[in-house]
Amino acid sequence: MALKTYKPTTSSLRGTVLIDRSSLFKGRPLSSLTKYIKKSNGRNNQGKITVRHRGGGVKNLYRIIDFKRNKFDIPGKVERIEYDPNRTAFIALVTYADGEKRYIIAPDGIKPGDTIMSSNSEIDIKVGNALPLKYIPQGTYVHAIELVPGSGAVFARSAGSSVQVMGGDKGYVQLKMPSGELRLVKETCIATIGVVSNPENINVKLGKAGRKRKLGIRPTVRGVAMSYKHPHGGGQGKGGRHGTGGPKKDRWGNLIGKRTRKNRKVSSKYIIQRRKEVNLFKKYKTVLDKSGK
Repeated sequence: MALKTYKPTTSSLRGTVLIDRSSLFKGRPLSSLTKYIKKSNGRNNQGKITVRHRGGGVKNLYRIIDFKRNKFDIPGKVERIEYDPNRTAFIALVTYADGEKRYIIAPDGIKPGDTIMSSNSEIDIKVGNALPLKYIPQGTYVHAIELVPGSGAVFARSAGSSVQVMGGDKGYVQLKMPSGELRLVKETCIATIGVVSNPENINVKLGKAGRKRKLGIRPTVRGVAMSYKHPHGGGQGKGGRHGTGGPKKDRWGNLIGKRTRKNRKVSSKYIIQRRKEVNLFKKYKTVLDKSGK
């Protein structure tokens, strides 16, 4: 999918880069595979804001995606490729030989008229086909991977993402995640061959605040531009902490960049190598030791 640039007739168009979606289906989604979900706008069941900077946005329907790919050994024909406002990747409408229709995450390179299949046994290693990890050769790039067999895909679902199969042993397959993490996953988990569609999404520049608002994202104010109510604010001119070299904090005084992942045995024992993380506190080690946090 190509990118669109514009002549700088206005200030916002000067830096705008968008996805060219002219080749996608232009009609409405299949009504039987859509449902309405009321937006919460970052609020809890009491109506209180629990996630800031959310609200508004264009009303849309949720497309029901087949993440389980459990239509085994029945060939399906790709009818069309569609835009999905709920995710960065494109989706494909597949019509199976028995007449059932389903939406799937569209792999990069798939086009209308192609035939795909999912199976619990060994089938062709072809873009769009879904099969257990134990039948996928080493070095193959896959996406939409299950963590628990039969529960549906959870890994590599966003635009342009993929995971590399590194080989398997003793009922598990080693995967190299986009973050660099090496993880073991059960060999019976289903994965789809190929890379997720819309890889150019990373290069998109919306160009103006209006497009952000249509996505349901409200403005964010910098901490140094706030008053004494923010740890970075206060003072005169550039705020109370700007340029002083102190550790960065959020509005509630929590250290930004501090690891919050809980080291649960269930999750961690399958991780061979952790993702590469930048140590944000190397510079402030003395400060952290004194604070005891």
